[in-house]
Order: sequence, then C-alpha cells, then structure tokens
Amino acid sequence: MSQTLHLRREFTWFASSSNTIMIRKPETTEYNAYFQRYVDLVLPGVPFEELFRNNTEEVVSLFGHTPGTLHDFRYAEDKWTVKQMLMHIIDTERVFSYRMLVAARQDPETPLHRMNENFYASHADVSNRSMEDLLEEFRTVRKAMEFLFTSLTDEQSRFMANAVTYKVTARALAWITVGHASHHMNILKERYLSAKDN
Repeated sequence: MSQTLHLRREFTWFASSSNTIMIRKPETTEYNAYFQRYVDLVLPGVPFEELFRNNTEEVVSLFGHTPGTLHDFRYAEDKWTVKQMLMHIIDTERVFSYRMLVAARQDPETPLHRMNENFYASHADVSNRSMEDLLEEFRTVRKAMEFLFTSLTDEQSRFMANAVTYKVTARALAWITVGHASHHMNILKERYLSAKDN
C-alpha cells in the first residue's frame, strides 16, 4: 500500500557541508524552565544531526504504524485524537521554526509570544485527513528545519531572542523540538496504543 511505501522512504537529512556546525546542548539559561522536561528527553552524547534524523524516523514509524481504528481515538473526552496530536506536533514545530529563525537572524526586538495549543488544535480540522497526508506534512516541516539548522553559525545558534517573559536560543529550540516530539510519542504509546491491548 502507498502508506507502507512512504514509511520505507529513505531520509537524506543533513548533507555534509563545510558550513554545518554541531548543535550543542543548550545551557539552562537559554530557555524557560518549563521546557526542561523536553530537553531531558533528548539523549546526551549523540550528535544532534543524528538525534534529529532518528527522531523524525521514529515519529513517522510510530504514527504510521498506529492502527487505523485508533486514528480518531481519544482516551478521554477532553483529550486529542491521535491525528490531532500529530497535527499539534506539526503546528508546534512550525512555531518553533519561526522562533529559531528570529533567533538565528539575531533579532532582539521581535517578541515571540506563547502559542495557545488548545486554541490552535480546535481550529485545525483533521477529521478528513489521512495519517499518510499528515505524515507527509510533518516530513516537510522537518525538512525545512534541516535547512535552517545546517545554515547556522555557532554565534547564531547561541543568540538570545526575546520570548517576552524569557530569552531563548535557536539551539535550545532545536533540542526542545526533538524532546517535544518524544514527549508525545510517549503519550501515544502509554495512553493510546496501550488501549488497543486492553
């Protein structure tokens, strides 16, 4: 089936370039303490480029192999469906990408306001979208992030942008991106996929 073919697609992230830098783990001063739970989910000691590539493949594989009977399942009345969760990841990574751009361009003035995730989710109708379609969008957003990461200098990766109530760097947002996706994969496994076996 086409979905299976898509899941087998090879990823060609982070082509070798003399301009590519290693996205080092951010200091705790480079992001709000709220995001520590995401940073903690990123394995240390592995090059970020590899972490990002593996994380992308894990998201595609986990959501792509989730049974179709669970795509519109929610484990509680006020929780998202599986497809809504994936749409949330996509929306959030678009927001993170913009924040990274502002930080990378060393813009100290533009305020980076918080995202109301529930408001965004309530205005994103995924009921008629397939999982394959959503995963293709996820891949596209991730590929755009790749181009941004590989263009950064060390100075750009460490510039403190204005997130209104705190400062944040591009490299912190890169790590948070991976940790945020890992967080939701854990929820998918624990709250949704486990329901299939009960």
